[in-house]
Amino acid sequence: MRAGNLADLLKKGDWVAVSNITGREASHVSAVSQKYCGNISGGWALGKGGQKIETSKGDIPVFATFEELFRLTPPERLPNKILVYSPPEAVFGEVKEIVKYGEKIVETIFIVTEHVSVEVTAKIYQICQQANIDVIGCNTLGIINSHDQVRIGAVGGETPEESFRPGSVTVISNSGNMVGTISSDLLSAGMGSSFGLPTGKDKLILSPLKELLLLAERDEKTKLIVLYVEPGGTYEHDALEAIKEDGLSKPLVVYVAGEIAERHHISLGHAGSVVEGSKSSARAKKQVFDGYFGIEPFRFEKKYHRGPVLSASLAKGIRVQALHHIPKAVTLIVSVLGMKKDFSSSKPLRLNPWFVSLGELGKRLPADLSPSPGIVPEPYGEQVNEQSKHLLTGMIRQSMRKTSHASSNDGVTPRIYGYSLLDIMKERSLAAALILYWTGELPRDKFEERLAEMTLMAALTNGPGTISAQGAKLATSAGNNPNTAMIATLATMGLTHGGNGAKAVRFLLDSFADLEIDDPYREYGELQKLAVKTADDFKKKKTAAKEAGIEYERIPCLGHPVFRHEAVNYDPRERIIYSYIKESGRENVFLEFYHHLVLALKENGSTAVVLAVNVDAVIASVWLGICWPQIREKQMTITRAVDISFIAFALGRVAGGAGEFLDHQDFGTEMDMRIPVKECRTLTSPRKL
Repeated sequence: MRAGNLADLLKKGDWVAVSNITGREASHVSAVSQKYCGNISGGWALGKGGQKIETSKGDIPVFATFEELFRLTPPERLPNKILVYSPPEAVFGEVKEIVKYGEKIVETIFIVTEHVSVEVTAKIYQICQQANIDVIGCNTLGIINSHDQVRIGAVGGETPEESFRPGSVTVISNSGNMVGTISSDLLSAGMGSSFGLPTGKDKLILSPLKELLLLAERDEKTKLIVLYVEPGGTYEHDALEAIKEDGLSKPLVVYVAGEIAERHHISLGHAGSVVEGSKSSARAKKQVFDGYFGIEPFRFEKKYHRGPVLSASLAKGIRVQALHHIPKAVTLIVSVLGMKKDFSSSKPLRLNPWFVSLGELGKRLPADLSPSPGIVPEPYGEQVNEQSKHLLTGMIRQSMRKTSHASSNDGVTPRIYGYSLLDIMKERSLAAALILYWTGELPRDKFEERLAEMTLMAALTNGPGTISAQGAKLATSAGNNPNTAMIATLATMGLTHGGNGAKAVRFLLDSFADLEIDDPYREYGELQKLAVKTADDFKKKKTAAKEAGIEYERIPCLGHPVFRHEAVNYDPRERIIYSYIKESGRENVFLEFYHHLVLALKENGSTAVVLAVNVDAVIASVWLGICWPQIREKQMTITRAVDISFIAFALGRVAGGAGEFLDHQDFGTEMDMRIPVKECRTLTSPRKL
């Protein structure tokens, strides 16, 4: 590494620049960091040049590109530290630009972005190594230098000064959030922090533990190191081999997470926490640390007797089996090795449960074993209050074995969300009943009722060659019953065939997240502007992905295998529904946005023709419009809204599958869907056993 010690990664006097700084997270984190230490000289975001991020310590200028930032920033404020917040497909392009224009000034790049592919991460390492630039990440949260009271990234959250008081412990963690948690807990042991450094936990970590331990060894203010370790990778084994060879004068306190999760095949959530090979498991990491320390894991209840053997072991360190044992283990090491605490007094850890729900058990427990709810610290308190008012209303989890909101029957009248099924049968349509059953509310008018019905009809068929129709015909050809043929229809649907509508709902919700849309059936004047921005963002991602040699994420529900050969393409099923909306004097803003978008994509060169807005898009747009009032009022989960679009397509298509079954059963012959041997090709040569 270029850095000689931890302070070289970040210290007072360093200037920071932030990529994609106008993004929601990047702008907020930058504002908090500017308030804490005022070390951000600027940021950049494509198409946002000239804007400013307002903070209590002054505005942060925004430039269109890194090159522009570097060219227009005064020499005395040129950034030598870079924080990358760009999406995965754009990270490589950003780093290339940073290296190109900042090679002689930039010392360290911190990449917050997670799920960057191994191939791209390796390319980043290569070009940065050639430029003599250190890279921390990917998937890091940044770093904090407690003594200089400077940070880069979100380490320490909203109030870093509360958790990171200057002291003698460096915390290195695979998890970003655990750095703050551990540093805060250490205050109860009278110990402050020197540095807090989350390495990230993507599959390839560009700042391996062995190099960070070497930097901590050279840091004069660090007397003790705490490690938070997750499964995956062999970085800890490599570090211990390096320590055995070169030595480490500072004791380690280690917590290895994830063994229980491994046993139950539960992911810890980080891409690099996947166990691949025996050395990368949590159990293997625990064993190798215990072997290095030469002492059993820390036991909270044990009385340790001082002596040469204990001192020799603790000089290397000790592993703890519970996260909350770290302060006690640190206290033991400080006491046995004669180290001085950072603070004369300390605040002990106390239980502060945010929520308590003991039910009947709580009434029978003694008062000292039945805690009352504590105080939820900010900013979490405000978030909990908001969720309690909105998201949790009517959505409390409970056993549903004999219970349903959706249906009931008192022995006389079956009901759907309280409405008599008998009355619905007399007065309303099947489409109205389905809207009620899926959303919990009747359609607002006949217009919505008819729209829902048309989506079911549009999904019935696109000919016998479609995958789902083939599933029904194959099942019939094999001599199955109608229910099996219908199941075969459903079984041949997936994310590619049928699931695009669900992707479209998520895409539309993201696209409209910042717009105030009260009525999705009224004209909204900003749709073209939104479509142009979306098309430009897509082109940038597509270009960056191609440059990096990786796949790019396509916009769902554009184009169709059949309707694609004209200069301007249409799906005729979508045309029928679109025309009905227009003839009714209304507008579906989501579908209208799609039509603006295909034009914008052709206009900016992303596509060669105007793609068809396909049937999945219109189904998604119609059902999102139906669900919109409940989504706006937080009375419907996003998951339900996404699933409804898929369900609508699946219901229409499975009814079509039943039609294929009846036709094939009447007129087909047994096994007629089988492909003759002479028409099949093998791609493998004959082999002898």
